[in-house]
Amino acid sequence: MFEDSLLESGGRLKTKRGRTTTFAIILEIGLIGLMVLMPLIFTEALPKTQLMTFLVAPPPPPPPPPPAAAPVHVVHQVQTDIVNGALRTPTKIPQKIQMIKEDEAPPMMASSGVVGGVPGGIPGGQMGGVIGGIISSTPVAVPKVAAPQRVRVSQGVSAGLLVRRVNPNYPPLARQARISGQVVLRAVISKDGSIENLTLVSGHPMLAPAAIDAVKQWKYRPYLLNGEPVEVDTEVLVNFTLAGG
Repeated sequence: MFEDSLLESGGRLKTKRGRTTTFAIILEIGLIGLMVLMPLIFTEALPKTQLMTFLVAPPPPPPPPPPAAAPVHVVHQVQTDIVNGALRTPTKIPQKIQMIKEDEAPPMMASSGVVGGVPGGIPGGQMGGVIGGIISSTPVAVPKVAAPQRVRVSQGVSAGLLVRRVNPNYPPLARQARISGQVVLRAVISKDGSIENLTLVSGHPMLAPAAIDAVKQWKYRPYLLNGEPVEVDTEVLVNFTLAGG
């Protein structure tokens, strides 16, 4: 009996619970449908500004400005019958042919004029016009080449110009040490023939001072170049020889 009562009560509970669930679902569906249909039925209750925002599409963007038109340069082609300095062959026969008339040549000058002169010139003129007359009547001066201030000559040439020679004094110490030989000096001879500068090129140090003192007193003839005296750069040789050596 107890088991039968439990089974009967359980079936009643299941039946009541199922009906309640079904009723709740139907009620919720009805509320949702009512909430969806209310705005569609009563449209005047919606805000107009928001409604217009939803219904009106935004305006399209303005079109871009048209590109600026580049200036058009009109090239006018000139019709000519001369191409590269030569008369071209015409493509059609012209309706009107014009005759080219040359101006008459001016009268020739009298026989006293110059052959090839300018028409209308003065009789007895010069060939080449005014410039030709000036060139032909004025003597042309030949430019004079400037002579150099200093020239270099060999030792043999400078020896031929020597007019006074002073022999050097043999240094006593060099004589006692039996030192002999040749001293080579580089000399600058002035325009009047005197020695201006002396430098030692080679030679024994004990003989060089005596050679320089002697050569300073030498005298030369002026060296002429194109008829004018110039300075001379040359070498001078001084020999020291021991007696009986």
